[in-house]
Amino acid sequence: MGKWERVKLGTIGNFKSGGTPIRSKSEYFEGNIPWITTISLGKTFINESDAVEYISAEAIENSSTKLIKENSIMVGIRVGVGKLSVNTVPMCTNQDIISIENINERQIYKPYIVQCIKSYQPYFESQKRGATIQGINSKILRSLDIPLPPLETQKKIAKNLDTAAELLAMYKQQLAELDNLIKSIFYDMFGDPDNNSYGWEVSLLKDIAEIVSGVTKGRKLKETNKITIPYMRVANVQDGHLNLADIKQIEVTDLEIKKYRLNKGDLLMTEGGDPDKLGRCAIWNGEVPLCIHQNHIFRVRLNQEQILPEYASCLIGSLYGKKYFFRAAKQTTGIATINSKQLHYFPMLIPDIKLQHKFKNFVTKIEEQKTLVKKAIDETQYLFDCLMSEYFE
Repeated sequence: MGKWERVKLGTIGNFKSGGTPIRSKSEYFEGNIPWITTISLGKTFINESDAVEYISAEAIENSSTKLIKENSIMVGIRVGVGKLSVNTVPMCTNQDIISIENINERQIYKPYIVQCIKSYQPYFESQKRGATIQGINSKILRSLDIPLPPLETQKKIAKNLDTAAELLAMYKQQLAELDNLIKSIFYDMFGDPDNNSYGWEVSLLKDIAEIVSGVTKGRKLKETNKITIPYMRVANVQDGHLNLADIKQIEVTDLEIKKYRLNKGDLLMTEGGDPDKLGRCAIWNGEVPLCIHQNHIFRVRLNQEQILPEYASCLIGSLYGKKYFFRAAKQTTGIATINSKQLHYFPMLIPDIKLQHKFKNFVTKIEEQKTLVKKAIDETQYLFDCLMSEYFE
């Protein structure tokens, strides 16, 4: 591969930037010309149905946006840096997208170039600039070094990478469908929590669980007998699952370990921050032998004679739970948080424990399937990364 010709991306076609018509001119947004932002990018090919809005010819004449020829490569340079697509119909873009037109198709296979540009994503991340909205400029794109094998080789490379990407997308869809299956079974067995359609008993969370905030980072420890152990932080607690790819460590005392140590079956809940972090809940299954949690996470230890973590996690993560936390949260600009008192008073619906155990059995079987799918995702991602490295590094 070292013998392949290499060219600068800036030499393969004409670069064209976009713009946004004046919003106050309502007639500018009453046309039939597709106009896109980086929201539309990501699929290999996009068409008029992917447009954010439709603008008029008058809007093009009186703004900096331009009509982009079909079969151009569109690259996000702000608010979605590195997202790519090829347009199958003429369309316009906003200023966050650079388009490459007039590519010589006798020498260059566009899906190959798309994959090649994707391989530069880490480089784009390192080159982003800007105080509020970060991005890269067209010079960064133009200067990219592109290996250019024979056209048939380009097609084979693109096909291999597209096949791996499609397989990865299929596995991720399977994972999403398994998650949806759990939710569907939950509603079938327990009804809609919003109206308590099955008439379950209601208890406050504080009456059926021990709720504890976690250890504070940066505190001063006077004790000399300290050890370093893993701890869970907000980034580890996602909506319905744990992300353990990056686990941090913290110095603690024996007393803190006794107070904050996680046990199998504990629920971990985030206090908030960005709205998407509000009330996220996941079950701790003893993934790390000795682990605690930080103070932006609540540990909820349930009385499992009354309520099981598999059921409680689904209830808290349901629309019913999300509505409660958004109503109860203290909210400022872009920030929403709950305190322990608000969590204490969360109204838990308590179904028959035998029914909860039946639900737990379903969840256990589905989680076993999810584990297999996650393994397939990891393996396919590794294959894709290896192919990208082989072809483009």
